[in-house]
Amino acid sequence: MDDAIIKVEGLVKVFGGKVPVRALDGLDLTMERGGVYGLLGPNGAGKTTLIRVLTTLLPADAGSARITGVDVRQHPEQVRARIGLAGQYAAVDDHLTGLENVELVGRLYGLPRRQARRRAGELLERIGLTAAADRQVKTYSGGMRRRLDLAACLVGRPQVLVLDEPTAGLDPASRRDLWALVGDLVEGGTTVLLTTQYLEEADQLAHRIAVIDHGRLVSEGTPDQLKDRVGGAVLELTVPDDDRARALSTLHTMQAEDPTDDQHRGRIVLPAPDGARTLTQALRRLDAAGVTPEDVALRKPTLDDVFLALTGHRATTPTGNGPRPRGGADRHRQQQPEGAAR
Repeated sequence: MDDAIIKVEGLVKVFGGKVPVRALDGLDLTMERGGVYGLLGPNGAGKTTLIRVLTTLLPADAGSARITGVDVRQHPEQVRARIGLAGQYAAVDDHLTGLENVELVGRLYGLPRRQARRRAGELLERIGLTAAADRQVKTYSGGMRRRLDLAACLVGRPQVLVLDEPTAGLDPASRRDLWALVGDLVEGGTTVLLTTQYLEEADQLAHRIAVIDHGRLVSEGTPDQLKDRVGGAVLELTVPDDDRARALSTLHTMQAEDPTDDQHRGRIVLPAPDGARTLTQALRRLDAAGVTPEDVALRKPTLDDVFLALTGHRATTPTGNGPRPRGGADRHRQQQPEGAAR
């Protein structure tokens, strides 16, 4: 039996205009059953376009995509019956209670009223919102709204749950609560496709990660495998601005791999294959050149280093909850009474 739960082959999507943009450029991707599969990439890399294609919201121009063996383009209704979708904004009705929101989705799935209410109660208990079930959602915090949105996504018992930046705008405590909930879902047998720009989140949750850029897959593997491909330990140095050029020139002569001028964080990053020996050698050479670092750190690679090495720049962090968009994925999934993608 094929373990691939999502299979993407040669996927192409071009957006027109005077200068056409290839959002997906022959993308190949295979996601196995079980666990959390993280999808990373800079803004404009094609992540959201891929999610929209996989969830039947947008047709591809070429290539194929299958979920649980079902072709997304040829059988969209069957695909929607197998997936759940939580977009970047919680698709909940502020004027209904938490219970009424989830019950409404159950009714859209065709469940009898009594069964829909029972299913809603089960899910609210599962996500820890039973005490707030009869409160209007407008009284919920951001973290509670996101959990409620996840509950609604689970009404149809999806085999694949697609989470598109689910914790954007949440405070750290609410984000960790949502991480724990996702972990519980995976233990219960749900497969999760996660897009995020919080690299800590991907490192914490994802069993495997794909990095895409310009609509193509640039690397894939476990978090540890991706870090190993970047290299061993790295040396980070902060130097005065006036000494920056001299420090870069001095470190450039140390080894075959050049230092990276990470201006985003105001640091110089140098591969340290020999660990503490590289640190000692770097400090001696900088001292001889008359450069005194303001800060020095020797550490193992992070996903941020992976992102920088593969895409050429750091990941950006989403900010704020922002207004819920009109139309789009959130509206679509409330208009699908039969096997709606939620």
